Amino acid sequence: MTNIIDTYKTVISLGKGEYSEKRSKFLAFAFHVETEEEVKAFVQEYRKKYFDARHVCYAYILDPDAGRTRANDDGEPSGSAGRPILGQIRSAELTNTLVIVVRYYGGVNLGTGGLVVAYKTATASALEAAVIEERIVCEHIYVKAPYEDVDPVLQRLKAMQAEVITRDYDATHTTLTISVKQSQKLLLMEQLRKIYTIEVLEEL
Repeated sequence: MTNIIDTYKTVISLGKGEYSEKRSKFLAFAFHVETEEEVKAFVQEYRKKYFDARHVCYAYILDPDAGRTRANDDGEPSGSAGRPILGQIRSAELTNTLVIVVRYYGGVNLGTGGLVVAYKTATASALEAAVIEERIVCEHIYVKAPYEDVDPVLQRLKAMQAEVITRDYDATHTTLTISVKQSQKLLLMEQLRKIYTIEVLEEL
């Protein structure tokens, strides 16, 4: 069964962090992203911007339920870069978030353990510098109601903290676009269908 959630946390401003170890420098950047296309665009941009860096590693989590993830080591030993970046995003309980860490090699090998600490620390500093926002997961339903039955609809919406987004009118009816918390959608539809004169739809 799919986990239904009402809120999620995400980065809403660019966060920057930095960490240095044995002359290697790690520059971290945290972004808000909604799609894999946005991820690819940011990664390409930063690989071009930091063309002289040895590695440009990244990880991301997408969707309100954190259902899509990826970690990329970009040539670092397996699991030493992308995985600790991803772990920090998870630890902060964030989604729709991408972190890119650019490494300038300092000439001294850090070993897998040292790399894990470096990527983890750089990521944590970038996330700490970013502005984080909690967002509500909402879905839309649509109600077509005779004008005289709009008030009962609005009463039920108020009771469940749902909101009318738009109203369209014809000669006898109004069609309401309603935003409701994801977890309350089915219950609201059930309550509204008790008003037999109205039509309740999941899509128009």
